Amino acid sequence: MLLWEVMDITQIINSPIFIAFFIGLFSSLHCVSMCGSIIGTLSLSLKPDIRQNKSKMFAFIFSYNFGRIFSYVLAGFIIGFIESIVTLPLGDEHGHRLLQILSSLIITGAGFYIAGWFPQFAYIEKTGSRFWKAIEPYGRKLIPVASLNQAFLFGMVWGWIPCGLVYTALALAATSGDALTAAATMFTFGLGTLPAVMSSGIVSSFISRLSRLQNTKRTIGILLVLVAIFNV
Repeated sequence: MLLWEVMDITQIINSPIFIAFFIGLFSSLHCVSMCGSIIGTLSLSLKPDIRQNKSKMFAFIFSYNFGRIFSYVLAGFIIGFIESIVTLPLGDEHGHRLLQILSSLIITGAGFYIAGWFPQFAYIEKTGSRFWKAIEPYGRKLIPVASLNQAFLFGMVWGWIPCGLVYTALALAATSGDALTAAATMFTFGLGTLPAVMSSGIVSSFISRLSRLQNTKRTIGILLVLVAIFNV
């Protein structure tokens, strides 16, 4: 009975859904540096009575992030559907294994990037720049944000901003086996980023100082590399 329990725990730890959550957590410093300024700009565009009411402010920030995570889930569903078609000629086993290795290499690259050892990884963000240029004007039309629905819609646009770590999570989602699991993988990735991004307005100075510490970056980078090893 104990052996089966250990096997179940191992399967959970090695699952893309579980790994994606920790990638989200480990990439928090990057998320805050990229997304914290966006939240700050949007928050300042809100009406004074909303900014001065903490509960209302929290609702708007949550709506931004809920929209962002919704886009991650949609992207995960799309990548999972594409994966099932692309790997069809190779067979489920060989196709999945190939994607698993590729995913681990990308996660390793992200780890080295955060640690400061592989700045060239940032070039991966250029893959989505053309799509971002097409939808970014729609986001600008939603500013200033006047309602929670607008905040959600802006968050949906914001979710498609080119980000190497989001693409890393998508590479992992592609190994999940089906579109629904890939969508769930991106959902847990989004949940992993949520604590840091949601609290960026409250503890932004502390997180900013933390993000500048080279030892912190290296520790997180090494943790990501370990995640990649477990994923193989």
